[in-house]
Amino acid sequence: MSCKGCTVSNSKDHSGGCGAGCGCSTGGCNKMNTYDWLAGQNISDFEEYGIVEVTFKQGTRKGFYFNNKSVGAVSGDHVVVESTAGYDVGVISLSGDLVRLQMKKKNVKEESVIHSIIRVANDRDLDKLHEARLLEKSTMVRSRAIARTLGVDMKIGEVEYQGDKKKATFYYIADGRVDFRELIRHYAKEFKVKIEMRQIGSRQESALIGGLGSCGRELCCSTWLSSFKSVSTAAARYQNLAINQAKLSGQCGRLKCCLNFELDSYKEALSHFPKNVDKLYAENGEANLIKTDVFKGLMFYMYAKKNERGKVLALDIQKVAEVKEMNAKGEKPFDLGVFQSEQVIVQADTDDVGFESVNDVIDLPIERSRKNRRRGNRSKSRRGRNNKQPSKASTNKEATAKQKSPKENSGKSGDSNSNGKAEQSKSKSKSNRFKRRGNNKGNKKSNPNQDKSNNQDNKS
Repeated sequence: MSCKGCTVSNSKDHSGGCGAGCGCSTGGCNKMNTYDWLAGQNISDFEEYGIVEVTFKQGTRKGFYFNNKSVGAVSGDHVVVESTAGYDVGVISLSGDLVRLQMKKKNVKEESVIHSIIRVANDRDLDKLHEARLLEKSTMVRSRAIARTLGVDMKIGEVEYQGDKKKATFYYIADGRVDFRELIRHYAKEFKVKIEMRQIGSRQESALIGGLGSCGRELCCSTWLSSFKSVSTAAARYQNLAINQAKLSGQCGRLKCCLNFELDSYKEALSHFPKNVDKLYAENGEANLIKTDVFKGLMFYMYAKKNERGKVLALDIQKVAEVKEMNAKGEKPFDLGVFQSEQVIVQADTDDVGFESVNDVIDLPIERSRKNRRRGNRSKSRRGRNNKQPSKASTNKEATAKQKSPKENSGKSGDSNSNGKAEQSKSKSKSNRFKRRGNNKGNKKSNPNQDKSNNQDNKS
């Protein structure tokens, strides 16, 4: 929710994430919003705390500053704070005794806080801050072009200008150490500000840029998640999720942080399950574990049979433990279906499928192996070739051949002098072939040696 889309009426009790007083109940105007629940209760702190939390660029960066009583700034006010080079403009996101708890959470000591709030920001300061935010996009595009021309192996993910436009922070991503001394000279000459380079990881980049996750909501790292814990594929295995890298990866290309959210509850539920029960033995045969329903406490087994799919049985974890003890003693139950869970049986009886069973009514054809399929296709192709009708061209050739060679046909009738006549016809046909070849070669350019050899063959 942004300031323009707020539907809640203005109220003094609630302040939005941007400090506009529009009544944002979710704080969606700020990326890393910290809800000050004491601010809306009209409860004054028993002991005032002189340090406040200030957020910059809608939660992209936060810091702790001293709040002087003479300034009189409260939560939600835009303030001008000290910086190492000039000043910056931010919003007070947290004040009072809650700041002490926040500093303890982030391991920040009071001695490390050196800067303080100068004054409450006026209209001129806010206009200058708005101008600085408009420069960030064009600066990022130009900085990427300069880094590409210099051949620096890095990616500029985000650019942040200071409130007084005298300093710019470039957040970049790189695989290793990068020598950007020459790059900083070009940046300082191009943008005429003080340059600060800060290396971040892929998760920090997604937190800065923001976006929507596969769940349809904003990314956790850009809204409320401040610390990134390591995520492994073991978390997915505990939750019976398929190890699919495309589905388990987030916008940053790493494993999703939400895999750790329910991991503790899954581990606690799995602690009650029996171990080493991948196989159970009965007189009917051997049953293998195929699936576990963690929160229902069910384990699904199926009998191992050759070329057949056995029946799937759902057993309670108590029944599985009993069968395991029987197998350890050398005993085997007659059938594991006796131990099937009652809730699964009741559910199967009460479900209305909506259609009748077709078992033992329709006989499906037996599937053939690949070799048999190939043999069948080959035999069909051969039959098709044999059954093909002769073409018109072939029939015309045969008719002309019969008309031109009546002697050859008579030689085949079985007379006593047929052998001699057949040999004479063969020699004549050979000579005719050589003559045709010679005529064809005469059209083309041929070697004299080849012509001589052809003449000798014809004489012979």
